[in-house]
Amino acid sequence: MPREDGKPGAVVAVATEPRFTQRYREYLEKQKLLDRRHRVAKMPDGTVALPVLGETLPEQHRRELTDRVAPGSTCVLTQLLQPVPSKTTQSRAPAQRLCLQVRRWVEARGVAWSAELEADLPRSWQRHGDLLLLSEECFQARQWGNLEPELWATVASALGVQRLAKRGRVLPDGTRTPAVTLLLGDHGWVEHVDNGIRYKFDVTRCMFSFGNITEKLRVASLSCAGEVLVDLYAGIGYFTLPFLVHAGAAFVHACEWNPHAVAALRKNLEINGVADRCQIHFGDNRVLKLSNVADRVNLGLIPSSEEGWPIACRVLRQDAGGILHIHQNVDSFPGKSPQPPGSSEMKKEHCPYTQQIITNQEENGATGDSGRKVLSPSTKPEWQRWAQSAETRIATLLQQVHGKPWMTQILRIQPVKSYAPHVDHVVLDLECRPVL
Repeated sequence: MPREDGKPGAVVAVATEPRFTQRYREYLEKQKLLDRRHRVAKMPDGTVALPVLGETLPEQHRRELTDRVAPGSTCVLTQLLQPVPSKTTQSRAPAQRLCLQVRRWVEARGVAWSAELEADLPRSWQRHGDLLLLSEECFQARQWGNLEPELWATVASALGVQRLAKRGRVLPDGTRTPAVTLLLGDHGWVEHVDNGIRYKFDVTRCMFSFGNITEKLRVASLSCAGEVLVDLYAGIGYFTLPFLVHAGAAFVHACEWNPHAVAALRKNLEINGVADRCQIHFGDNRVLKLSNVADRVNLGLIPSSEEGWPIACRVLRQDAGGILHIHQNVDSFPGKSPQPPGSSEMKKEHCPYTQQIITNQEENGATGDSGRKVLSPSTKPEWQRWAQSAETRIATLLQQVHGKPWMTQILRIQPVKSYAPHVDHVVLDLECRPVL
């Protein structure tokens, strides 16, 4: 309930260990129990509290969380005495404030306010400390051009920041450089904190996707103690850092060819205290001089990482193999079958060593990769067909690269986000082992 001063009162929350947060979140969202009006909070004892709707969380749901969703987890009901509003909740009032202040400023300069100008104001944005990143859809009307650059100081003041930038489309330069224009301020370096990990980067030079948070939380919950990981598309460390900081990977080979991303990655490894456990390979990973080292390979490139599959197969340990995390944008248009990976090269190719997908609803929700195949009942047929095609292609590549047959097994197909209408960003966890 809100207090008399207008600030939110205490809300009920369920607290658990950080490594189980994503499982809890998925369950609460599915049961329509997650309170999206408030942010998840880190408690003084190190647990993470997820706000829930209602006066309490029924006992049946608590048992489900500890017995099936996250066995071994601690499930404690608590209260957030000073809950922080979610970004969605916070954005409403600032948008109204922005409209009021910009309108007053525009009219004071003798410019008539119009419905066109009001519709052209931003309704959402990304905040990075004292810098606000606006979307490319706003401030497009020609009238704004006559009001720059003084306009941007008014916008920044209304939204409580010191710097402003505006996003454009990603440049087709091979390094996914964002077309970002700095509107106010003298540099674009910002810091963002995800799951206790600090990321510093220049918003005018590097991409940062908030939509990948679920996958970053998932890989952070994996048990990678003693493992060597190869991250073929490291960027500023989106997945390299969770693997090192939370998942406990012994060492990471991080591959990246964008010099601006590499500069940020070096900085991020240092500020998170894991630089001694990572080697950066700057340049095109297709000529990477590395083989027979990896227990795990991350292929975090969309729309497809297929060009990196041969390298991923080569760097896997020849004696024991490992696990591939393969990112892909999969089309799911009604009535359309997805194009199989490498279909132009393998229309009649078949590998007898691949395994079939087995749906196990009893284990739906597990985030580990202990050999159990985990497919949600909501897994789309297009995802499954793409995963089976990818598995077949990987099995063929492994035999070509290593000169002997390998066993492959689909462990999980994990949705990350909807990238566009009928296009889903998914991750395939594929286990690859040599036939001894």
